[in-house]
Amino acid sequence: MDKHVGTVKNIDEYIAQFPNDVQHKLHKIRKVVQDAAPNATEKISYQIPTFDLFGNLVHFGAFKNHIGFYPTPSGITSFQEELEPYVRAKGSVIFPYDKPIPYELIEKIVKARVEENMLKNKKYNRKNR
Repeated sequence: MDKHVGTVKNIDEYIAQFPNDVQHKLHKIRKVVQDAAPNATEKISYQIPTFDLFGNLVHFGAFKNHIGFYPTPSGITSFQEELEPYVRAKGSVIFPYDKPIPYELIEKIVKARVEENMLKNKKYNRKNR
């Protein structure tokens, strides 16, 4: 499962290549992100699902034993306490398949990332007027 089958063109194709139980989790994460960031656009970047809103917002992907969630380093550092039970790196967190996926936490992280990207966009627009 950690080797993606060929090049996928969109998130639907990406999700379809996994077993049903993993597909269910991926669909749920996608829905959580869509609801938390309704103005974000979807794309495939680095061969995984990506949401973009004035730049990369979050990425997620399925692997052999876990789902990786990539909210950038700020998305991890802002929620260190809540992410304590999970393996984390600079800009990523691992959600093992054998544990419940923290969908509410994902929603909070995405909303924080939306605010961050919106603020960056406002600063950029002010600077370049």
